Amino acid sequence: MNTNNQERRTLILTGASRGIGHATVKRFSSAGWRVITCSRQAFPEDCPWEAGPEDHVQVDLSSPENLTSAIQDIRGRLAGGRLEALVNNAAISPKDDKGGRLGAISTDADLWQQVFQVNFFAPVMLAKGLVEELQAAAGSVVNVTSIAGSRVHPFAGAAYATSKAALAALTREMASDFGPLGVRVNAIAPGEIDTAILSPGTDQLVQEIPMRRLGAPEEVAKTIYYLCTDQSSYVTGAEIHINGGQHV
Repeated sequence: MNTNNQERRTLILTGASRGIGHATVKRFSSAGWRVITCSRQAFPEDCPWEAGPEDHVQVDLSSPENLTSAIQDIRGRLAGGRLEALVNNAAISPKDDKGGRLGAISTDADLWQQVFQVNFFAPVMLAKGLVEELQAAAGSVVNVTSIAGSRVHPFAGAAYATSKAALAALTREMASDFGPLGVRVNAIAPGEIDTAILSPGTDQLVQEIPMRRLGAPEEVAKTIYYLCTDQSSYVTGAEIHINGGQHV
C-alpha cells in the first residue's frame, strides 16, 4: 500500500457504478478521498475515475458467505487500519415480467430474502465487520434509504419498500450502539432522482413534487459528503429527506 493511500481519508462505497453511487465517487474523489468500491462486477477497465483494482472489491452482497470474505479483504486494504466513511448505497428492487411493481402478495419468499439480504443485512454486516476501523478514525456510516420506506410508492415493490423502512430503523439502532465508539450513523432518503433506473411514469410524479423537478444525483452526493465530514460532527441517528418536498 503506498504512502499516499496511508495519508488519504478512505470511503467504502457499495453500488458505485451508476446514479447516486457514481456521483458520490466523483464528489469524494474530487475532495482527495480514496474511494474503495464494492460491486458484483470485476473492476471495469474503462473506469471513469482514477482508481485501480486495489480500490475495488468484487462481492455478491446477496451471499452472506461471500460478504464475510469480502469484509476481510477490505480490512486488508485499509492502510493504517482506519476507515473514515462507509456508505451503504447498493440496493435491489425487483420487478415483475412486465417491469411492474411487485406487491406483498406477488413477491415470493426467496425474493423477499434476497432483497432483505442486499438492502438490509449487508449494510449491518459491513458496519459490524468494519467497526474497529471506523472507531479508529471516528468515522461515519451513511445508509441510503428511500422515500418508499415511509409511504406506498407507485413503482417501488413491497420488499424494497419494507427493507428501506427497516434500514431507517436500523440507522437509529446503529447510531445508539456506535455513538459511544465515536462513530456517527445517519441515513439519507432520496425521492425521485434523475438516474438511468427511473421507472416509466416518473415524469407524472414531478407535478406532485413542490419543487416541480427531479433531483440530481450530485445533490444527493453532496448530502452524503456532508454527513461524512466534520460539518455534521454532532449529527447522528438522522434520516435526511432529499426529495424536493415530496414527503410533505
